[in-house]
Amino acid sequence: MLIIWKTVYNYIVVPILWFLLLIYMLFNKKARKAFNGRKNLFINLEQKIRSFGDNKRIWFHSSSMGEFEQAKPIIAHFKENHPEIKIIVSFFSPSGYENNIKYKLADVITYLPFDTKSKTKKFLDIIKPDLAIFMRYDVWPNLIWELSNRKIPSFLIDATMANNSKRYLPLIKDFHHHIYSAFTEIMTVSDNDKTNFLKFNIKNVKITSVGDTRYDQVYIRSQLSKTKNVINREILKDKKVFIVGSSWKEDEEHIFPAFLKLLEYKNEILMILVPHEPTEQTLELIEEELNNQTSYIRFSYLQNYKNEKIIIIDCIGLLVTLYSYGHIAYVGGGFGSGVHNVLEPAIYGLPVLFGPRNNNSQEAQVLKKIGAGIEVTNKTEIYKILRKLFDDEELRLTKGKAASEHVLSNIGASKEIIKRLLIYL
Repeated sequence: MLIIWKTVYNYIVVPILWFLLLIYMLFNKKARKAFNGRKNLFINLEQKIRSFGDNKRIWFHSSSMGEFEQAKPIIAHFKENHPEIKIIVSFFSPSGYENNIKYKLADVITYLPFDTKSKTKKFLDIIKPDLAIFMRYDVWPNLIWELSNRKIPSFLIDATMANNSKRYLPLIKDFHHHIYSAFTEIMTVSDNDKTNFLKFNIKNVKITSVGDTRYDQVYIRSQLSKTKNVINREILKDKKVFIVGSSWKEDEEHIFPAFLKLLEYKNEILMILVPHEPTEQTLELIEEELNNQTSYIRFSYLQNYKNEKIIIIDCIGLLVTLYSYGHIAYVGGGFGSGVHNVLEPAIYGLPVLFGPRNNNSQEAQVLKKIGAGIEVTNKTEIYKILRKLFDDEELRLTKGKAASEHVLSNIGASKEIIKRLLIYL
């Protein structure tokens, strides 16, 4: 059956995906950027790899930024304790590649080539990994099968599998059985995920529940943020700070009315708004929405701060540190395609609000269960919850404590993963 699936994938699925990508590029700037970024990929990669010599090589692949954050604690350990090992990092998306191109702990950062048999073989011929690590879910069949053929140990780390995953559908389930069966080991974030992977009837592959490295990375970044001074403490003095992180227009349509109403009763409230994509166009739309309703200032002009009620962050890379200044947080994405990282504010002991589309986040489900996360569905709910939490200090602190304790109690997955990887080096 594996031969049949390889034939179907390479002679039907891959050509269709390639054709669709070419069409998609005509209408999507991000797709064009991903395509253009892969030009001369192998030539550039050969030049970068040339100096590696006989050093051991570990290859980490992530789809995008969020998945790569989960790889960072593992990479940091290897660089600190085994500096002779060369680290190769690949990304599928341009956002992951461009935002991490200067990541100092990687020896090589590259795009992943399109998953054809010839490109896959050439890619592996160049990088010659001793271990291959795929973060969370971005699994490409030809890569996995070729690694197996070459007897290169491969691992799926921080793996998740939803109870209602479409990968359980007839035929699709058998296809994924043959993909997952080519791994050396699959390390899941929970016992439930382990149980769900076992449903694929995978043989001769270790499936272990080790936890989620995202908790480790959130903790590490929170410790580093304590050394940073992003906003002058005088600006925050005597204020209750509401952090809105990774917001989209769909989130802001509910957040802004709720916050403006809250200001009628709580004049000491300050909102720090962090748009998910702070492009000039996005910033101008936000300012247009807020004009004549309340005062605001961009972060870049904060030296001219005169008690504005909203600080709009017009750059990237500050969100994790900004959460440390907050009393309550709202994490964006829940009124759009799915909520973003709820652990980042949780580690600081903040109650975490998010929109109704949060099933993509296991962490959000846990925070809801323990009372530290609050799902909101409209502007009225947001206003009522914000007012209640700002009025009731004990309630706010109780929910915040539950959030931080949850994160701290789940630290340690990276150490277990590293211990298992070292067996194969």
